[in-house]
Amino acid sequence: MNLTGRLAVAFAAVAAVVAVLVGVLSYRTASSRVHEELDRSLMVTSAEISAGATAVLAPNPAITGPDDDHDESQPMVAQRIAPDGSVRPVGGRPVTVAVDPAERALARPGDHLYRDVTIGRDDYRVLTVAQASGGALQLAIDVDETRNVLSDLAARITVASALVLLAAAAAGWLIARRITRRLVRLTGLAEQVTASGRLDVAVPAGGRDEVGRLAASFDAMLGRLATSREDQERLVQDAAHELRTPLTSLRTNASVLRRFGELDPDARARLLDDVDGESRELTHLVDELVELATRRYEEELPEPVQLDEVVARAADRVRRRTGREIRVDTEPVRVQGRAKGLERAVGNLLENAAKFDAGGEPVEVVLRGGRVEVLDRGPGIAADDLARVFDRFYRADTARGLPGSGLGLAIVRQVALAHGGTVTAAGRPGGGAVVGFTLGGDHLLPGS
Repeated sequence: MNLTGRLAVAFAAVAAVVAVLVGVLSYRTASSRVHEELDRSLMVTSAEISAGATAVLAPNPAITGPDDDHDESQPMVAQRIAPDGSVRPVGGRPVTVAVDPAERALARPGDHLYRDVTIGRDDYRVLTVAQASGGALQLAIDVDETRNVLSDLAARITVASALVLLAAAAAGWLIARRITRRLVRLTGLAEQVTASGRLDVAVPAGGRDEVGRLAASFDAMLGRLATSREDQERLVQDAAHELRTPLTSLRTNASVLRRFGELDPDARARLLDDVDGESRELTHLVDELVELATRRYEEELPEPVQLDEVVARAADRVRRRTGREIRVDTEPVRVQGRAKGLERAVGNLLENAAKFDAGGEPVEVVLRGGRVEVLDRGPGIAADDLARVFDRFYRADTARGLPGSGLGLAIVRQVALAHGGTVTAAGRPGGGAVVGFTLGGDHLLPGS
């Protein structure tokens, strides 16, 4: 059963429960009121008969018509019970009501008893009232008509409940269809995307309810998937382009190695150094590609991090690796972030600066608030390159002859974006460059 059918059944079930409860309560209330009124009528009539007004027991043609049996036109019958237990008819229908011992025992004026009896084919409600003069007056009334009225009321309530049930089921189906119509469209779109693999489908948006929010989220998800697919395709294309150069060089060197015995010692040394350098460059490029494609640093759970300590560790690592002097100027800053990813970003900035600054001057790293900047005295960054230095595989003209994958600053940008921040690159007064990133303000913790 689909969702529309389930909602319709749920509506019908709720309506059925409500209708049954209302019907039962209505019937019980009506039945109780009718019986209370019947008992009250018997008590009032018994008082009138006790006072001598026996005319109420005469046949009433208005009930059944003037040509019908007069016995049936009077629903009541009255009789007196003497102190000795004998019974004498007073009037009404010519039937005799059996007297039980409890009714014969009534002795005090005002005492009374109610009971139900069946005489022949008719059911009666019987009232026995003790008389001040002694004995008791017994009055019975045919309740068949009352029961017919209650039966008719029960039938009407049953029909009304059935109609309410059908109306609720129809209304539930209409409402469910209206609610699920957009869900059905979204389901069709999801199946279309699954079957075709196309992400450029139009998602019907609109509404501020849960279905509207689902449609908006589905549209945003498709957009992100499309962007991710484009990024992956571009990464594969760029990677293929970048890998072609070291692989071509290695293939050339492999051809030369076939004549290794014919080379002089100096040529052999240069060839082996070249193969070793290309192998390291290729390994570094593959590592950077894996880091960029899998975003392994995002697997690390965010936690409170002392950013100044992260900067210091990154500076020590790069200092040992490159042998360059690195000046660290930081202040205590606590952030909510991923320590390994931040250390990788700072390390990439420092290694990039050390690579471009061959003059031997110290590389500086400055931390203020959530902003990290690395300053060098290298050739600087051309104005045309400032907007692209963080792109994957982008190499400025001044970097063509330098080792590197062109992915280090791209990783810096991804780490910054993962922390709600941005990246910056500018020229440094007096020569050189200032490259860095800023974390989002919501990642800064109190005390920073």
